[in-house]
Amino acid sequence: MGKNIALDDGYTSDFIQPHELEYIQPEIDTAHRLLHEERGAGKEFTGWLDWPRRDHAELLRVKKLARQIRENAEVFIVVGIGGSYLGARSALELMNHTFFNQLVPEKRQGPAIYFAGHHMSAAFFSHLLDVVREKEIMLNVISKSGTTLETALAFRVLRRFMENKYGRVEARKRIIVTTDPEKGLLKELTDREGYPTLTIPGSIGGRYSVLTAVGLLPMSVGGVDVDAVLAGARAGYQLYSVQKLRENPAYRYAAVRNLLYRKGKRLELLVSYEPSFYYFIEWWKQLFGESEGKDQKGIFPVGMNFTTDLHSLGQYVQDGYRNLFATTLWIEQPQTDLVVQEEETDPDQLNYLAGRSWHEINARACAGTMLAHTSGRVPNLKISIPEITPYFYGQLVYFFQKACAISGYLLGVNPFDQPGVEAYKKNMMDLLQQ
Repeated sequence: MGKNIALDDGYTSDFIQPHELEYIQPEIDTAHRLLHEERGAGKEFTGWLDWPRRDHAELLRVKKLARQIRENAEVFIVVGIGGSYLGARSALELMNHTFFNQLVPEKRQGPAIYFAGHHMSAAFFSHLLDVVREKEIMLNVISKSGTTLETALAFRVLRRFMENKYGRVEARKRIIVTTDPEKGLLKELTDREGYPTLTIPGSIGGRYSVLTAVGLLPMSVGGVDVDAVLAGARAGYQLYSVQKLRENPAYRYAAVRNLLYRKGKRLELLVSYEPSFYYFIEWWKQLFGESEGKDQKGIFPVGMNFTTDLHSLGQYVQDGYRNLFATTLWIEQPQTDLVVQEEETDPDQLNYLAGRSWHEINARACAGTMLAHTSGRVPNLKISIPEITPYFYGQLVYFFQKACAISGYLLGVNPFDQPGVEAYKKNMMDLLQQ
């Protein structure tokens, strides 16, 4: 591939001096060694690092199961929460038709895909069952332990629903479980029932698992070329293993955001100008929020969709409390485009835009916004993606995973655990058992 993902940090020049990047290089070198030599905190969960370079026998099984689902189901339900669903959903939202589920099956060339088990809304679940009740269904439940309440509760209802609809024997063929290969309640249930199974590697935490079967099966069912996704991630491994900041945009992103943090910038806004980035930003929020938010430290990750949010939160970004910076995701070549047509009487006074594409207009909005916010003392970064393809999706995922690991070590925390998540779970279970 000729082009790669690029980082533009020129809009931070008023906030970070060149020598500061030189001074942080030794810290980057240390973080790199901690990660690549498996000497840092959480080293037992760094299996994602070279995952795209490995030969995966299970990838063939993923593709085989995906074909079976596409041939036998009108609806595919993915049951999971956090890293068990956000990565796959982000890929499907980015690379598929905006209204994928509403397309006729002939255009979709596969089942409609729904997600459940990521909250405990009875209304949502009841309405989902109303939509799928008369359809041919297959589902994939994703959980390493099987004890996460939101997912376990949804799966209990769906398992009973499937057994009532198909009978227990047929239901077993239509429920695919992605879980720990050796232990856990879900593993025990799977062994008892004989469900088709995929594995979550023990050395990879949930928020880093999108390039495993966790994300690849739903992607493949949705028609995404998973070989190209992994090829992009492999390219990312090579690109983002160089230690020098001027040659490694992922490390430079980690360095710049940490330098801004040290200057009091405690919130990062990840901004996109395409609504299809919504779930990718949700995945990014979990990745950085769970990885960095500990020991009373961390940059708070916030997602925004421009230009929409400029009409609600833009005022605060421009003139509010100066504790934030923005990182913009920008697609160089859009999936589709429109051209403004000239109208004879110019009733809306938009003829000055005639002949220009919507993408060009959006680009001007992006440039104008970055200039305005920078002048308002909000540092800006820009991450440019050549186009949204499976290859560049895989590269972008790896970009952020690598940057997050390095950023966590720069911050002085373990980027691979999430002790705070367990606090709410314990309190919730204690209250429910009372």
